[in-house]
Amino acid sequence: MITSIRKMFISQKIIPICSIILGILFIVTLLAPWIAPNDPIAVNLAYKLQPPSVEFPLGTDHLGRCNLSRILYGGRISLGFAMLIFISSLTIGLIIGTYSGYKGGWVDQVLMRICDGVMAFPSLILILGLVGIFGPGLPQVVLALMLVQWVYYARMFRSMALSLKEQNFIAAAKISGSSQWKIIRNHIVPNVLPPLVVMGTLEMGWAIMDISAMSFLGLGVQPPAAEWGAMIHEGKSYIRTNPELMLYPGLMIMLVIVTFNLLGEALSERYSVKRRS
Repeated sequence: MITSIRKMFISQKIIPICSIILGILFIVTLLAPWIAPNDPIAVNLAYKLQPPSVEFPLGTDHLGRCNLSRILYGGRISLGFAMLIFISSLTIGLIIGTYSGYKGGWVDQVLMRICDGVMAFPSLILILGLVGIFGPGLPQVVLALMLVQWVYYARMFRSMALSLKEQNFIAAAKISGSSQWKIIRNHIVPNVLPPLVVMGTLEMGWAIMDISAMSFLGLGVQPPAAEWGAMIHEGKSYIRTNPELMLYPGLMIMLVIVTFNLLGEALSERYSVKRRS
């Protein structure tokens, strides 16, 4: 009893704190063009590897570019495209998963075997393979991530649809003459949507980490664009002399992922939503 009360108290504190942190990060990165002190891609070798100063609050990199400006602009790519991947993957998974679970039969078997085939491979290996086919670049990475991520949502929504279609209100809708698509649209989908907020917090960390990983490997964001994973990749050659080039973007990735995970864990415990392993 005491343990459950303690967990509830902690979750009550974590949710608003994490929400405030993420809200500030989204606002700051969204306003990057107006608050960044310098041009993030302007090269000036006369200022390379400068220490923090009034003009360059976090110093400069090996090309004389402002680290703070690049972190702010890099956050727009990491957070923005992670949101795009989440919304696109979830929409595909919602449509396929709910229809598969409600329809059943051979349709369900075919769609779920496709999902099983995708899930049989480690996601990172499959993403690397797709990027190898499509070619390097952020649009290709986003497409590869969407093609891999949707299966997890499809499986989850299918299980929800399977349990919902046995409910009495679905039977009443069938008796009233509602078509399959009308039942799915008006009765199934509204009942599987509430967990979306929880799933969003659980999965955003995965998307940000995948985008950063692809950019670190040189397959995502291409120079001179600023992105946290790409900044770590560029700074690894200076890890001994100027470790802050990797430290700053690495800390931002850690902060965002840890905050999303803490928020997701608190919400999943409150609303009993299971996260992806």
